[in-house]
Amino acid sequence: MRWSSLFASQAAVSSALIATTLFTLSASAQDRTTEQGEAQITDPNQECTPYYYAPVSAALAANQFPPIWTIATILPNDTNAQAKYQSIQSQIPNIQPNGSPASASTGDFSSFTYPSSDPDCWWTFDACTTPKLAGLPPDLAGVPEPDTLGYGFDDGPNCSHNAFYDFLSQNNQKATMFYIGSNVMDWPLEAQRALADGHEICVHTWSHKYTTTLTNEEVFAEFYYTVRFLIEHTIKLVAGVTPTCWRPPYGDVDDRVRAIAHALGLRTIIWQYDSNDWREGFNNVTVADVDQNYEYLISRAQNGTYATGGTIMLTHELNNFTMSEAMKFYTQLKAAFKYLVPMGVATNQTQPYVETNYSLPSFDQYISGTTTVTGGVPVATAGSSSSTGSGSSSGKTNSTGAASRALYDSFGILAAGAAFVGFSVKLLA
Repeated sequence: MRWSSLFASQAAVSSALIATTLFTLSASAQDRTTEQGEAQITDPNQECTPYYYAPVSAALAANQFPPIWTIATILPNDTNAQAKYQSIQSQIPNIQPNGSPASASTGDFSSFTYPSSDPDCWWTFDACTTPKLAGLPPDLAGVPEPDTLGYGFDDGPNCSHNAFYDFLSQNNQKATMFYIGSNVMDWPLEAQRALADGHEICVHTWSHKYTTTLTNEEVFAEFYYTVRFLIEHTIKLVAGVTPTCWRPPYGDVDDRVRAIAHALGLRTIIWQYDSNDWREGFNNVTVADVDQNYEYLISRAQNGTYATGGTIMLTHELNNFTMSEAMKFYTQLKAAFKYLVPMGVATNQTQPYVETNYSLPSFDQYISGTTTVTGGVPVATAGSSSSTGSGSSSGKTNSTGAASRALYDSFGILAAGAAFVGFSVKLLA
């Protein structure tokens, strides 16, 4: 099958979105040192002013990461990454990247020829979620619990998310946050807040590209430098945890990419409905269109569509509009569904991270009011392989995350003279 125009609209939206939402923050960097202090800022302009953060500054200065917002590759001096990549070679199928290298940014597959039989279970082609490669688990596209919405948001952490996270805390609502590695490096204290507030953190790759267009090494590096193994690696460096779940940008995944993710301990999470909140303002997509998408999901929940199994809707922490939409429709979603829960809770993944000292509640615990269960909050410090807080909590919580923040804050003070990192923000779909 030859695709002539199937992705022309997608490419136009993606290109326009990248061109219009990339901006560089030119204000002078401030010395903002703690997650708790960052969470108390109410002015979005101040929230989005660049700041120092010693662990990230030191890691970037030491060239321990690929350049932010570029396609990741294994660094020449990173023998650990090289060894890990070699160790999983036998698990990677012989499937070639889709499209051309330029498709990594635009998603334009219009000139790409692909068999109509969909041999690689390519989600972008026909929304395939059951891999055809033996040994790979199905993608999580819905949730097993009836009348339940798997609740989560892509593309964070957004620098101006305090009002949104405050709203979630006030409603004792937890969610799954799919974080982009480069965003975490740009806004490390914002990433820490998710864990402090009791949300589940999953991976959304390093640079938010169409993953099936990347080489095997690039796919590996997009995961590796975002998520796991050593304390130097992004989310673990900043938030102190190693996630075990991921969502492909634009849903673009096939069995080759799934195999690499699976080899790194990452389960693939997709969705069944797209709010299209990220498209607002592009290709004539209006606020009314996004509202209608929310209302459609709500009407289906009200008519019993999910009486035997729940669903997942794609929504974003992308910008103030997408977060405002989530708040606007929250009460209606709560009324239409019996339960709104993080993906890990919906699937009873009570150990969401490699670290064993942090747990999510089971589904039954969560719906009974126990929305946070943890035996200790992991804390990352520069130059150490592990650092764990000793606080504990169980039972009902108001989800303010105060105890967790206190643990973070004790390690969050910057060393004098720490190298400045100039941050830029890319808000991608």
